Amino acid sequence: MALGYRFTDYVPPQDDKPGFESLLKIFMQLVTITSGDVGEALNWLSSLDKQYNLTGDEYGIGDFIEDLKKKGYLDENPQERGAFQLTAKSEQGIRRSALEEIFGKLKKGGKGSHATPHTGIGEEASTDRREYQFGDALEQISMTDSLRNAQINHGIGDLWLTEQDLEVTETEHKTQASTVLMIDISHSMILYGEDRITPAKKVAMALAELIKQKYPKDTLDILVFGNDAWQIEVKDLPYLEVGPYHTNTVAGLELAMDLLRKRKTPNKQIFMITDGKPTCLKEGLRYYKNSFGLDRKVVNKTLNLAAQCRRLRIPITTFMIASDPYLQQFVDEFTKVNNGQAYYSSLKGLGHLVFKDYGRNRKKSF
Repeated sequence: MALGYRFTDYVPPQDDKPGFESLLKIFMQLVTITSGDVGEALNWLSSLDKQYNLTGDEYGIGDFIEDLKKKGYLDENPQERGAFQLTAKSEQGIRRSALEEIFGKLKKGGKGSHATPHTGIGEEASTDRREYQFGDALEQISMTDSLRNAQINHGIGDLWLTEQDLEVTETEHKTQASTVLMIDISHSMILYGEDRITPAKKVAMALAELIKQKYPKDTLDILVFGNDAWQIEVKDLPYLEVGPYHTNTVAGLELAMDLLRKRKTPNKQIFMITDGKPTCLKEGLRYYKNSFGLDRKVVNKTLNLAAQCRRLRIPITTFMIASDPYLQQFVDEFTKVNNGQAYYSSLKGLGHLVFKDYGRNRKKSF
């Protein structure tokens, strides 16, 4: 006679043997926060090990450092004896770590083109058929349908296959998108005891890795803006730091428009991650600054550029990492002038909002 089932508390298995992979995940987070300072990240890792016993007797922090060197994550810094620097493998690992953290693991598939509501040039076949047109690729011809048409039009005994008999399989039209990501590096991004620049860097790295993996035909340009604006490479993101800058949103928008002007893709957009109001303009060689309020001279120039982007069919999506009521009026006005989008995001939800908006905009034809 069966006695039934006996239930007990589930005790998850404990991993008493910390290894390289588990420490690597922590190291990738720390080196992002320290803006690529390997020494500081390793010091933090050692402190965490002392406090939380991350390692054991079999595998210690020293072993981890040796493995980082052997596996190609660290190189000796030629300019500073005894110091380390990140390798290209580490930089890619940081981007992948950010992608998995923010967007989750993506399944590999396709060449990454954006789907649209239109039919036309593309790799993905649809169920639609149409008559052959000059210029259609040979692989698009549906031989079964074409031979059936030839039999109907000419009979079985005297089979002829003419151009009028040919049918082709329609394909989904694919398009490209060009995105400029603007990151605010003004001093307020680390004020009030809140680190806002690290989540912004993670979002930028995740978005770059997402585009590389899933939409390789798209382009992503990244720029930072403080008193001025300048373009950076994806590989520079882990080392990005906040400076003693004001917020020159005008300079950022002008550079973004210049970058998009060089792109020949039909779909263009700007993503702007910021936590404050525009406070600075450059007039010749001098800077006009006002941090005490929404200076109309600065605001009007910013709104003029928003309107110019709208005329050029370049939507701007603003991710405001702040919820101050007095800023909402400016952002709302800026968004209305551009006919773009605006989000007031917590640091935790920033990546999901960027991903959602990128996913939605890639289906549009701006």
